[in-house]
Amino acid sequence: MSLSVAIQMDPIDRVDINADSTFVLALEAEARGHRLWHYGPADLGYREGRVRARARPLTVRRQVGDHFTLGEATVLDLAEVDVVLMRQDPPFDMSYITATHILEQIHPDTLVVNDPAEVRNAPEKLFVCRWPALMPPTLISADLAEIKDFRAEHRDIIVKPLFGNGGAGVFHVKPDDENLGALVEMFASISREPLMVQRYLPEIKAGDKRIILVDGEPMGAINRIPAAGEARSNMHVGGRPAATTLSARDREICAAIGPELRARGLVFVGIDVIGGWLTEINVTSPTGLQEVARLGGPRLESAIWDAIEARVAARRAA
Repeated sequence: MSLSVAIQMDPIDRVDINADSTFVLALEAEARGHRLWHYGPADLGYREGRVRARARPLTVRRQVGDHFTLGEATVLDLAEVDVVLMRQDPPFDMSYITATHILEQIHPDTLVVNDPAEVRNAPEKLFVCRWPALMPPTLISADLAEIKDFRAEHRDIIVKPLFGNGGAGVFHVKPDDENLGALVEMFASISREPLMVQRYLPEIKAGDKRIILVDGEPMGAINRIPAAGEARSNMHVGGRPAATTLSARDREICAAIGPELRARGLVFVGIDVIGGWLTEINVTSPTGLQEVARLGGPRLESAIWDAIEARVAARRAA
């Protein structure tokens, strides 16, 4: 099967070819004979019933400093390609949401991965609330009195922006910390969204497990261990990836959420598990593919493309 694939992503010249998941998805697609196009979110638009992007033909190779070639830009009708990979990084803001509305016009005749309507309906810190029994104690609120009451109950808490990413704005607030009120006021001054507040999980010191699910099935995982003195495990802020295996609890979590992910067309998903508690379900631009492979796990980009090709084949046969 040879497909035409448009990749909506951030500038390709800025990616780290030894860490970026979109890059290895592009490498795998090219190895399978698929034709690639590249465009950025700002290049996407709608005109007179057509979804179009100012895109450029793309070829890729694993060569530092010379990892891609882009051809001449052309206006590409996305209804005429087989697959769109929606892979730009968050923030999950109105620009991101607008892109999902536009891409929804062509899906599923053009397969958009992940399904744009379901990406919009599954913000990562809210979607997880569908499974409260799997989560640590959690509060979503902008009310300072509620937040103080939650801390009084759970004492050690984590406070983070509801639509943040990459560990930005995540605070560990201890029982005697006098800055909670000021912290909530600071967030309120820059955003109208409520905060997510969770009971602090001391198990974070042993790592935050990122599990990759492909079409609802757990396929691989890494453990992200925080740097000394950090409450955040994100690799953007110094977290160290380590090999890991799936526990019985991890498999229980995946079995509970996997069918829902598959039904929603969320082909490539990364979940975060700390001490047996599900904390996030990442559906926008999940990462971790290269780290899983580097630590002895499978090449999950191959499994992802198997799932995409199966969906395209099923659509063509329908």
